[in-house]
Amino acid sequence: MNIMNITVLGTGLMGYPIARRLCEAGHTLVVWNRSRDKAERLLAFGATVADTPADAVKDADLVIGMLENGAAVEAVLFGQGVAEALKPGTLVVDMASIKPREARDHAARLQALGVAHVDAPVSGGTVGAEQGTLAIMAGGEAEDFARALPVLQLLGRATHVGPHGAGQLAKLANQLIVSVTIGAVAEALLFAGKGGADMAKVREAIGGGFAESRVLQLHGGRMVERDFTKRAAMSVQLKDMRNVMDTARELGFEAPVSTLFEQLFEQAVDNGLADLDHSALFVELARRNGME
Repeated sequence: MNIMNITVLGTGLMGYPIARRLCEAGHTLVVWNRSRDKAERLLAFGATVADTPADAVKDADLVIGMLENGAAVEAVLFGQGVAEALKPGTLVVDMASIKPREARDHAARLQALGVAHVDAPVSGGTVGAEQGTLAIMAGGEAEDFARALPVLQLLGRATHVGPHGAGQLAKLANQLIVSVTIGAVAEALLFAGKGGADMAKVREAIGGGFAESRVLQLHGGRMVERDFTKRAAMSVQLKDMRNVMDTARELGFEAPVSTLFEQLFEQAVDNGLADLDHSALFVELARRNGME
């Protein structure tokens, strides 16, 4: 394995385990986070903590961004001196979930500075980040994806899905499926419970049939146990569904299912569930049915 100088910008729920895996693989790592204490957790694994994002990237061969949303990516890359501090030839791998048009815009602006860009959002949550089993959906030039692949393979299974922005399209498709499946599992369990069945036993009974899914197993388990500790935030799921709808409008694509689930997650957030796990859509549906 070629040891690289890697920078990770954003060491929160997802960025921290990603950075830790890269440290443990032997890469030279510099990290930055808006809240410095979250970055300093990585000192024990050999990382260096930078004071600013621009300082963090100045010697990097590859920069991984795991920031909250498109506005945060825009602010860090182009508002805090990162783009200007990057060496020509550096590869930026943006693993945040943002709008496809934002990814295309960032790629074009970085390419004008001689910097390569791959949009590579992920699915799999904190468990996938910790275990190195993330699904990574990458958009950009094939040769840039090939450069990033040895690093991405430390984090999960990476697939090149098309040009700049295509990784974000794939992630939005993923989030659409996740949203609908969380809603289906929650409603099905509550439906069974309302009628007098044991929800835990119903989940067990239908596992292995056509209703089987990772959402049924992981999120369904959280619903049965009423454990909605944040792994993937409700507020982030709503952000992703809003991005789905914005992109659908740009494409002239009719998305009635996405429209419904954007509304459901929005109502759940409005009812105080923003900082719970996205499986807490169960709580919103339980409230509607008098099953809190």
